[in-house]
Amino acid sequence: MKKPILTASIAVVAIIIGISVIFVENNNDVKINDLKNSDGISEKIIVTTTTNVITDLVENIGGDHVFVTGLMGPGVDPHLYRPSAGDVKKLQNADIIFYNGLDLEGKMGDIFVKIGKEGTSVLAVSENIPSESLLTLENDGNFDPHIWWDVKLWSEAAKVVASGLKEYDPENSEKYEKNLSEYLNQLEILDSNNLNKINSIPQEQRVLVTAHDAFQYFGHTYGFEELSIQGWSTDSEAGIKEIQNLADEISKRKIKALFVETSISPATIEALEAAVQDRGHDVVIGGELFSDAIGEKGTVEGTYVGAFTHNIDTIIEALK
Repeated sequence: MKKPILTASIAVVAIIIGISVIFVENNNDVKINDLKNSDGISEKIIVTTTTNVITDLVENIGGDHVFVTGLMGPGVDPHLYRPSAGDVKKLQNADIIFYNGLDLEGKMGDIFVKIGKEGTSVLAVSENIPSESLLTLENDGNFDPHIWWDVKLWSEAAKVVASGLKEYDPENSEKYEKNLSEYLNQLEILDSNNLNKINSIPQEQRVLVTAHDAFQYFGHTYGFEELSIQGWSTDSEAGIKEIQNLADEISKRKIKALFVETSISPATIEALEAAVQDRGHDVVIGGELFSDAIGEKGTVEGTYVGAFTHNIDTIIEALK
C-alpha cells in the first residue's frame, strides 16, 4: 500500500523541481516584467545595454530614472559574444537599447535591426561621432570600435545617451541634462589627470604591447605606439608567425613590458613573453589592462573612470 504514496510523492517532487527550473530560467524575465508593476520602480525606464562600459555610462546619465540590465559583464569579449534566448528577451522587454556600434557587437547586428523595426528605441552610442574622428586599422577598411579609450569620444557617447533618455522621457529632461553636465566634468578631470601622469614617461618608452588592437584610440590621444598580436577583432586565433615577428621587434627595440587584457586569455601574451626571452631580452608582463570590458560592478574598476585610471597607473608603473 506504500508504493502509491511513494509514487505520488515522487510526482509531487518532480512537479516542484520542474516549477523551480522554469522559475530559474525565467527569473530575469519575471523581474523585468514585474518592474512596471512594482512600487518605486514603475516610473523607471527599462534599459538594456550590451557591454558593461555602456551600462556604467547609462547609469551615470539616467540616475534614479533608469533600470539598466547589461548583457555582458566583466571579462566578456564582445567580439565573440553570442546572445542567448534570455538575452534576446531582455532586449525585447526594454524601452531603450544602447549598444556600441561600429561592429563591436558583430554577432548581434541583425537582432538590433529586428527589434528596432518592432518599435523599440535602439541607439548606438557611437552614432554621432564624425567619421573623421574615427580611426581605421591597417589593412582593414572598417572603423575601430574601441571608442571608449578616447575620453573625448566617450563624451560624445554620453551625449547620445542623454539625448535618447530625454526623447523617451521629456518630463525629466532637466535631470538628464544635469547628470550629463556633471559626468562630462568628471571626464574632463580624468583626461587632464591622464595627461599629467603620462608626461612622466619618456616619449621613446611609450610603446604599448597587448594581445589585440584595442588601444589605438588611447595611443592616438596620449602619444603611444601600439603593437598587438591580433587586429581589433578576436574572431581568429593568433598565429605563431605573428608572435615570432612581434617578438623580433620587441627584442630589437628593448621594449620593457607587455600587457595582458582582462577579456582575453593571457596565453598569447605569455607565449610572446617566452619568445622574447628566448631571444635574450628580459621583457616582463607589466600588468593587466581593461580593454573590451571594465571591472566588477561595485568596485572602483567597475566604473569607466576607475578602469581608465587603473590602466593609466598600470602602464606608467611598468614603462617609466
